[in-house]
Amino acid sequence: MSSPVEITPLAASIPGAGAPPTPAAWEAAFAAALPYRAFLDRHANPDQRARWDAFHGRVALTPAQTALLGGFVRTMPVLVLAGAWCGDCVNQCPIFAHFAAAAPALDIRFLDRDARPEIAAHMKVCGGQRVPTVMFLSEDFTPMLFYGDKTLSAYRAAAAAQLGESCSSGAVPPPADAIAAVVGDWLDQFERVQLMLRLSGRLRQLHGD
Repeated sequence: MSSPVEITPLAASIPGAGAPPTPAAWEAAFAAALPYRAFLDRHANPDQRARWDAFHGRVALTPAQTALLGGFVRTMPVLVLAGAWCGDCVNQCPIFAHFAAAAPALDIRFLDRDARPEIAAHMKVCGGQRVPTVMFLSEDFTPMLFYGDKTLSAYRAAAAAQLGESCSSGAVPPPADAIAAVVGDWLDQFERVQLMLRLSGRLRQLHGD
């Protein structure tokens, strides 16, 4: 019989950022993160900022989406791991700024991928440190949902472009308005977490409906 393998925990500068991080560690990482504009002010060079601003100007919410976001009543801390240099971040993170503007209940913060490696280590996709990745948190900083890299509609478009018909799975082709499709994909996740918060028995005892 082989002896058990000893696993050495990651060294952490944030207390509790073990495997997995504690709510206190998530709260500390969230406190170190920045709102959208402040994140760009600190981390983006002029060329990167221009690309983020250009994409932000192309995003538009429908009246129904704006109303849905405005109806959120439970506080939602949302931690976005990102890089100002990242093309996928350029094409997704400005969407979150629109969501935050429409929903006072959302508190969305952006953390540079390399700023807190002990936290980033727990936000990997397919074993890699891809960005953007998003950790949705409860009011007491318990993880609710982890989601990121590309959304389903973006993956469908990438598969169609890179793999062709050989990857056909019967899914509908990507819609003509790819930005609107990604907005819808992300909004589904935000709405899901809002409903999870409102329907959680534990959280309703603490915070009400």
